[in-house]
Amino acid sequence: KQPVNLFKMKLAIAALLAGSAAAFAPAQVGKATTSLNAFESEIGAQEPLGFYDPLGLLDDASQEKFERLRYVEIKHGRIAQLAFLGQIVTRAGLHLPGNIDLEGNSFDSYPDGLAALFGDDAIPQAGLGQLVLFIGILELFVMKDSANGAAPGDFPGDFRNGFIDFGWDSFDEKTKLRKRGIELNNGRAAMMGILGLMVHEKLNEIDMVADLPIIGALH
Repeated sequence: KQPVNLFKMKLAIAALLAGSAAAFAPAQVGKATTSLNAFESEIGAQEPLGFYDPLGLLDDASQEKFERLRYVEIKHGRIAQLAFLGQIVTRAGLHLPGNIDLEGNSFDSYPDGLAALFGDDAIPQAGLGQLVLFIGILELFVMKDSANGAAPGDFPGDFRNGFIDFGWDSFDEKTKLRKRGIELNNGRAAMMGILGLMVHEKLNEIDMVADLPIIGALH
């Protein structure tokens, strides 16, 4: 069982790395041209790295490809932010009240982090299947933008779809650009942060316990 769990962990890390591969490719501002130079002044291309595309994902890229990569970066950044916050909250001892299943197992009876999904004490496979199904429904039918068949939005990753706004339209253009830049940076930091937590958690299995700030040792 251990090799299977190790494979699942490696698969999860590989997926996160794939999502962050475009993490330093910039966000859309204009659509006038699809040359590489057109992307160097986009949101996200900022000091100290400037335009940073070590894998060459934007070499001869079309605007459509650029917007698809931007969508992927924003989505993975948002997921990573939620994951990192979840690590902090649950390791601080805060869990949902009540039971996770009909057998009476409470939410706080399961371990935190990767161990909640993979390992001897993980939640039942049926529970993991429900999580995957729910995420799949969101991915296919709810969390969509113009790059994925939804009504055109203001930018890739605009999931409002004419429904959710939270006052976005009340901001001026300068404020909108600043907030989009903040989200990109927070998402990039969270992708690196949650990856670091996943790695440290697995290091504990070979007796390399790391006592991290705020959340302490990952057991």
